[in-house]
Amino acid sequence: MWILGSCRSWRVLPALQRHFGSQAKISKDTVDLYRQQYLRDSWTNLTPKVLSHLDRNLHRQQHHPLSIVREKIVKYFYGAYLSPRGNPLFSVYDNLSPVVSVEQNFDHLLIPQDHPSRAKSDCYYVNKDYLLRAHTTAHQVELIQAGLDNFLVVGDVYRRDEIDATHYPVFHQLDAVRIVHQDKLFERNPELKILETHYKTHLSNGSPATDSTSPLADCIDQHKQPCHTLEAVKLAEHEMKKLLVGLVQKLFGENIQYRWVDAYFPFTQPSWELEIFFNDNWLEILGCGITRNEILERAGVQNSIAFAFGLGLERLAMILYDIPDIRLFWSTDSGFLNQFRDDRVTKYKPISLYPQCSNDLSFWLPAGLSVEQFSLNDFYDIVRNVGGDIIEQVTLIDRFTHPKTGKSSLCFRIVYRHMERTLTQAEVNVVHAKIGAELVEAYNVVIR
Repeated sequence: MWILGSCRSWRVLPALQRHFGSQAKISKDTVDLYRQQYLRDSWTNLTPKVLSHLDRNLHRQQHHPLSIVREKIVKYFYGAYLSPRGNPLFSVYDNLSPVVSVEQNFDHLLIPQDHPSRAKSDCYYVNKDYLLRAHTTAHQVELIQAGLDNFLVVGDVYRRDEIDATHYPVFHQLDAVRIVHQDKLFERNPELKILETHYKTHLSNGSPATDSTSPLADCIDQHKQPCHTLEAVKLAEHEMKKLLVGLVQKLFGENIQYRWVDAYFPFTQPSWELEIFFNDNWLEILGCGITRNEILERAGVQNSIAFAFGLGLERLAMILYDIPDIRLFWSTDSGFLNQFRDDRVTKYKPISLYPQCSNDLSFWLPAGLSVEQFSLNDFYDIVRNVGGDIIEQVTLIDRFTHPKTGKSSLCFRIVYRHMERTLTQAEVNVVHAKIGAELVEAYNVVIR
């Protein structure tokens, strides 16, 4: 369900809505997702394991820790911004389709063509034109174009990554955007402006004042974008930081220590990360910044300034509730879920500590394929696809190139642990052998 708030001119966006049931199906030539059929090509790298997580909607599941964190954040924003009639200004979008275009995920957000986040080894591509969103920021431009000034987007995101207690190919993000127009920002000082007076001369040819393809160094000025006045940036920065510090204090307590760290994101400038001091460590909580004016202009918004932020729900829930392993969020075990039926729960209590089993897997790479050319994320996907959630961790423990033959080998240690029962070594050996066989078939390696 969408909860509507204030906007410039709201209209329904049916194309963005997540239809009932993904009905995911991969055939030899096509991929079927959400009643749409896509042609497979050399970029297609979806796995059955990843597709099995579509439509789980953990962030909307009642009494789930991710949903509880989401509700706390939404409630905070509802209270922070109210219309003159007392209604929340922020709209919430938590059921948008995770299938997005390359333009949505990257181009609309000014992410350079050579940025590593675009790599096939980092994302789950449906084909060269579509992928499972790598961040909920992918919906930002469409929602701004629809006339929304204040909105939150919550959803599942998909990234190929390493395997350990804090990484999983599917996790959940919450993004927010607030746009402030000239008449509101400088309501008491109408002589002040959001845009520099010379900025219009830069737009005389119809082009943005700055080129989104310009070198990275042109985009990381921590003072302001060339188009913005310093007064506008400082007011927006102050409002944003005050809002986000209030959010952190709401979640972790009024006395939580925090600090701001300069950062870089392609779609904001200047940018920051907010860190908190928790259990004797500084932990990154969220990233934020002043939205690049090119994004607003291309979405049809003029003479305005915006700020945005994004955070991971799993990271917050793991800190708040002492949840030690990210796989637990996907558990259907009542011993886990029932702990959160009472919203006053403060810490997760382990159901049981089942023992680990670990096996090493060593193999020679085929001739012509070096260690540097072998994609670790490809290997991790095979391990996850075969072993599922009994895979706790995968570590590269050795790499070797034979001095005479030039052939290279890798050795991984795979740690197995079931979240709900004890695994036998015999069970683990069967899964381990299947991983090896899958690896041989996919990459023509030779098991050592």
